Amino acid sequence: MKKIGFIGLGVMGQSMARNLMKAGFSLTVYNRTKSKADGLIAEGAAWADTPGQCAKDQDAVITIVGYPKDVHQVYFNEDGILANAKPGAYLIDMTTTSPKLSIEIYEAAKARGIFALDAPVSGGDVGAKNATLAIMVGGDQAAFDTCMPIFSAMGQNIRHMGAAGAGQHTKMANQIAIAGAVAGVCEALAYAKAAGLDLQGVLDAISTGAAGSWQMSNNAPRMLAGDYAPGFFIKHYIKDLVIAKEGADGVSLSLPVAEVVLGMYQQLQEEGFGDDGTQALIKYYK
Repeated sequence: MKKIGFIGLGVMGQSMARNLMKAGFSLTVYNRTKSKADGLIAEGAAWADTPGQCAKDQDAVITIVGYPKDVHQVYFNEDGILANAKPGAYLIDMTTTSPKLSIEIYEAAKARGIFALDAPVSGGDVGAKNATLAIMVGGDQAAFDTCMPIFSAMGQNIRHMGAAGAGQHTKMANQIAIAGAVAGVCEALAYAKAAGLDLQGVLDAISTGAAGSWQMSNNAPRMLAGDYAPGFFIKHYIKDLVIAKEGADGVSLSLPVAEVVLGMYQQLQEEGFGDDGTQALIKYYK
């Protein structure tokens, strides 16, 4: 496979697309705001005016858009992916979205002789830039194996998790785990500040021990610097936790920590911070 259509050039999508080009793939790109594609076009990517045009005649089509409604739109609209992708193409949705929607896409694609994988990612803007993303994939094993060169251009920890929807369920587990980790970092810093400690010194002391985590190593320094630029938007993390809560409710499972952290983020969004990165949770403690 050489020709890829790439839809969604946000914080992570631009870097992911760029890494595919570096790996030798020929890219056609689409984004609702065309200016976000300017850099990639200057580097050799082709532009498509619609999702359908972006999908037409491609060996694979990758999507990483905002919300489940956006995923549904780019796949199922008349000028969307499913109506225009060629038989035998591979559709890879890397958006974090509803497992039920991933299954719906898989079944609709299969009926058209097209292969579909749900492949959400973790690692934020840093992982996207460095091609070190964790990629969790649901769908047929054979399709996963065929698409491995594509995944390898964007990530390192790449795992087939099971049937359609399994990638999304795994990403929900990831987002649930993050809730406690990021809140724990915020609470540790809030405590250290109240105790009059040097916050950087505290991070240096505890980050390599049992308290160490990706959140502490990557987002805690941003918190100390007052850097709230989004590696991952609060508004998108709220979307993810809502999906996780809906899934848990469906099997009568309680997620008390995730639900508390969801409430914190929802309060921040109500205060106008939805476009900040998830590290801005520290504002809740201030």
